[in-house]
Amino acid sequence: MAATSRSPPEVPLQATTIAVPSAPRPNAIMRRRRREVVVGAVLLAAIAALPWLTDDVYTQNLLILTVLYAGLSQAWNILGGYCGQISLGHALYFGLGGYVSTMLLVHAGLPPVFGMLAGGCVGGLGALLVGWPCFRLSGHYYAVATVVVGEIGYLLFLNWDWVGGAGGLYVPIAGRSWLYLQFGTSKLPWVYVALAFAALAWISAWVIEGSRWGYSWRAVKDDVTAARSLAVRVFPSKMAAAAISGALTGVGGAIYAQYVGYIDPDSILAGSFSILIALPAVLGGVGTLWGPLIGSAVLIPVSELSRSYLGSSGSGVDLMIYGGLIMGIALARPAGLASLFGVGRRAGVRDAG
Repeated sequence: MAATSRSPPEVPLQATTIAVPSAPRPNAIMRRRRREVVVGAVLLAAIAALPWLTDDVYTQNLLILTVLYAGLSQAWNILGGYCGQISLGHALYFGLGGYVSTMLLVHAGLPPVFGMLAGGCVGGLGALLVGWPCFRLSGHYYAVATVVVGEIGYLLFLNWDWVGGAGGLYVPIAGRSWLYLQFGTSKLPWVYVALAFAALAWISAWVIEGSRWGYSWRAVKDDVTAARSLAVRVFPSKMAAAAISGALTGVGGAIYAQYVGYIDPDSILAGSFSILIALPAVLGGVGTLWGPLIGSAVLIPVSELSRSYLGSSGSGVDLMIYGGLIMGIALARPAGLASLFGVGRRAGVRDAG
């Protein structure tokens, strides 16, 4: 019998729907960074308008110190927050900037506007010289080494007669001039000088945060071994962070020296300045863009008001307040006060959310 072949049963055609991918959403990271710029511009305008609301000299002085320390803490945050190198010797770079700008004015007649640039260069160079041997240490050993280096710098300037020694230096009076950063009894111009410095530090941190450097530094902070496995050059990364942080701190020291009109080792190189520079970032949130500003807005007014109202009878109360605030924030908000506004989490988690 011949074999008969059967054709396969016909299957009715069904309409198929092909999913066409929708257009990609705008990059979440770019949206966030644009939003940060807008918020920063609004805050800058708001702070710039504050001095016009009051003629009280004390209030303006409080605003100047708050904004100045916000910039200094942001400078520390570049090294201690983004790169994870906890430095307790930033008073050395702060003092170098103040002494260099003042010495150039006293001995060479160079206006402080240019002295600030020199102070920033020397502060950055000092950070490189400190980092070259100390970055071979890690963790608490590095932090202790920065304390020791800072104390060496303090003792050196305390016994160095050419820079005034323990007697310090007075800033020469050159009349009212923006070039010499001298404005008589008016504190209004100083608000904008301090604000320009804080804006410079904030913009530097913003640029670094979204750059290749920023990602490399955060990798070094999280896990050095993993960073090396990803071809991150750990030692150059630390040195670059130290140079930028030290340079900005030196500029801040030059501004502070011209503002107070007198410097000596106790007023510009003491170890307490290293703590005061780091604390706002720790309180507000290390490694965050807004942490130093938020921390300064809380810490500096509390410190100055406690000194003003308690006077000599309240000596050391500000340190007790510092300790209480740090312990309270560490228990309630380990990520810092910035986490209250949703900016204390990692950028990747925030963007994905």
